[in-house]
Amino acid sequence: MFNTSILPAVRDLKDIDKAVKNNSEFVVLLNTHIGQLKSLVRMLKKENKKVLLHADLVQGLKSDEFGAQFLSQDIKPHGLISTRRNVLLTAKKHDLITIQRLFILDSQALESSYQMMKQIQPDCIEVLPGIIPHIIEEVIEQSNTPVIAGGLIRDPEEVRRALACGAAAVTTSRKELWENNEL
Repeated sequence: MFNTSILPAVRDLKDIDKAVKNNSEFVVLLNTHIGQLKSLVRMLKKENKKVLLHADLVQGLKSDEFGAQFLSQDIKPHGLISTRRNVLLTAKKHDLITIQRLFILDSQALESSYQMMKQIQPDCIEVLPGIIPHIIEEVIEQSNTPVIAGGLIRDPEEVRRALACGAAAVTTSRKELWENNEL
């Protein structure tokens, strides 16, 4: 699914140029503003980047079915990332890549995430924090879906561990890791 093991996650727009220069075909957009999205996505597409947009983190837009419809039809990223069922189901209807984001807080959160996965059947699952190898392995086993490890990944060794336990890729906003796609 991914051409590189590290997907740059842009948290601050001043880092967008560095993400564009990265050899990953995907760029993950976090913490964006609705007024910047159309031109930002257009620019990234012009640079031959596929945009994975975190729908829950778009400022000025409610993260619901209607917000997802707007993103899918007007902004046109390649995929949406969300913790919300309706957002992902709407993205699926528009043939976007769907990435269900799981925050592993405790066993109950994990179990409810498994139930939601069965309903949505996302294209990919992002597990946060991505530094718990046995949880990454369990999610892969339970879902039979590619997993992205994200959150709290701070150094090359943590990237290697996530990939070694089966993660298809790692998302990180740490620019120093963006260039280490050979991990």
